[in-house]
Amino acid sequence: MRRRVLLAAPLLAAPLMLPAISGAQAQPAGVVLEEFQVPSGTGIQLYLRNKRQDGATAARADRVILCIHNGTFPGSTSFDLPAGGVSWMDYMAGRGFDVWTVDLRNFGRSTREAAMGQPPGGAPLTRAPDALADIAAAAAFIREKRGVPKLVLLGWGWGGALAARFAADNAALVDRVVLYAPEWPKEGAAPAAPANGAAPLPSYRSLTRADVRTRWVEGVPDNRRAALFPAGWYEHWADTTFATDPEGARQVPSVLRVPNGPLADAAAGKPLFDAAKVTVPTLVTLGEWDRETPPAQALALFQSLAGVTAKRLVVLGEGTHGIMLERNRGALFQAVQVFLEEALTG
Repeated sequence: MRRRVLLAAPLLAAPLMLPAISGAQAQPAGVVLEEFQVPSGTGIQLYLRNKRQDGATAARADRVILCIHNGTFPGSTSFDLPAGGVSWMDYMAGRGFDVWTVDLRNFGRSTREAAMGQPPGGAPLTRAPDALADIAAAAAFIREKRGVPKLVLLGWGWGGALAARFAADNAALVDRVVLYAPEWPKEGAAPAAPANGAAPLPSYRSLTRADVRTRWVEGVPDNRRAALFPAGWYEHWADTTFATDPEGARQVPSVLRVPNGPLADAAAGKPLFDAAKVTVPTLVTLGEWDRETPPAQALALFQSLAGVTAKRLVVLGEGTHGIMLERNRGALFQAVQVFLEEALTG
């Protein structure tokens, strides 16, 4: 476990406009970073990262947040990438929240199973049951560490579906849930069969930077692609993310090895959770150019949350599935923060 105080860039108390911040009111930014390794089952060590204000008082359940990454990139380089000097975790910590993220098994700095170091083959790794076990282990550690009975879950993509599943199964342990571009299948979707007789999904896949960039901008109008990221932001994120896979980084071109369990979950054609069983206050939010969770699918999910009395749906302009790392990420930060700080009952 490591602890250090980061003197981060000023966090914005006024509306966040990134990257331009001139004229905005700033607040002090002494932020403590701690890193932990937490066991989850036999041989698995999860990397947890925490940020909070230095000298923070006793934790409150509605101010302790666990962020869960999507099915491709680790949480540590997604939620805590200081683009423009401030990460999303920094922003929430600056508002008085105790913010955590976890790299699930086979992602980022957490344990990579032996099959990840062999040629791809066998069953897809990191399916939903294993990921849910990791979330349960991380959440239990945080609750004990902070002495709170429950916490807030913030999940992105596949991680959003997992967060909703955990909340549906463990309502007493969850204060509220943020579903950022959550996976939700199209109405009437059937299990996806291998194309043209291709072999089933292997244990993992290897993505190049070009693969990731091409997929990222799908759905963005051609005349808006150049403005999606401020200069250097995408490259900084890619450098940081690909560095979490040292073996992949040694290849030419460098690759990021990603377990295929999340793809296998999506290919099953059915939701990872029963939306009607979610009862805690819920926010669904996404960007208008999201190809992974198009707005129509997000609306269908929102309407299926029949057991939630306090729910919100926010669609953000000019953003993709990865809007939290794009020029308009400030709109996402603010929309989520409003929900986090609301006095809700559900």
